[in-house]
Amino acid sequence: MSRNKIRQRLQSGCVLVNGRAVAHPKHLLEVDDVVEMLARGSAVHRTPNRLETLFQDDALIAIFKPAGLLSVASAKEPKRHALGLLREQLTRSQGGAELYPVHRIDRETSGVLLFATSRDVKDQVTTAWSDAEKTYLAVVEGRPDPPKRTIDQALRMDAKGFRAHVSSHPEAKRAVTHFETEKNVKGRSLLHVQIETGRQHQIRAHLSWAGYPVVGDVRYGQRDRRLGLHAWKLSLLHPLTEERLSLEAPAPDDFYALLQ
Repeated sequence: MSRNKIRQRLQSGCVLVNGRAVAHPKHLLEVDDVVEMLARGSAVHRTPNRLETLFQDDALIAIFKPAGLLSVASAKEPKRHALGLLREQLTRSQGGAELYPVHRIDRETSGVLLFATSRDVKDQVTTAWSDAEKTYLAVVEGRPDPPKRTIDQALRMDAKGFRAHVSSHPEAKRAVTHFETEKNVKGRSLLHVQIETGRQHQIRAHLSWAGYPVVGDVRYGQRDRRLGLHAWKLSLLHPLTEERLSLEAPAPDDFYALLQ
């Protein structure tokens, strides 16, 4: 293949290293890396053989969840999800472990996903969840003006269309999203986003309402190679040590490729 064709495959998310899309042509390979090239138009997301662990102790386990993988089981897909894969992984390496999801992130969103090893720990973390600091990276269409803004608009979930709507409906719930523009590239922007509340589809619905839909969001915007949303950082008080625990998952190459 010509260099141009290979570069096109890279930029379209068709080159995988160890099951994750790589977009940069100078990505360094390591011994035993598995490289795959998919046909143009093939699904980018593959179920990984092993999940990357970001943090683990007796109470909590944080992983990097790749885009395309469910956080937990659904009625349509009861088998392949992050919770199940992590249970299998821990069974092979440690002989098993109890796992309870502390939160969820959307299937097409990559990033930090946290689990507790007991129901008591989960309850402690979820009780204090409003105090946790949750920071996302988002690639959006357009150039936000002003570049820094707070969106304080209530959201109501439409179960029929599975969409969140900015609404003054009595059933709408308060939702607050802060964002700051990191950089602008060719009509798209990279944002740092923090959420005070954790409503379903909150970031996607708020940014679309503001006129800057997340790239690749077929529900609120237009299709692209992947959703331009990444759960970047999570900071919370450890339920047992009461010390600040800061978790971070660098965004993968296929996320940054959305800016090219």
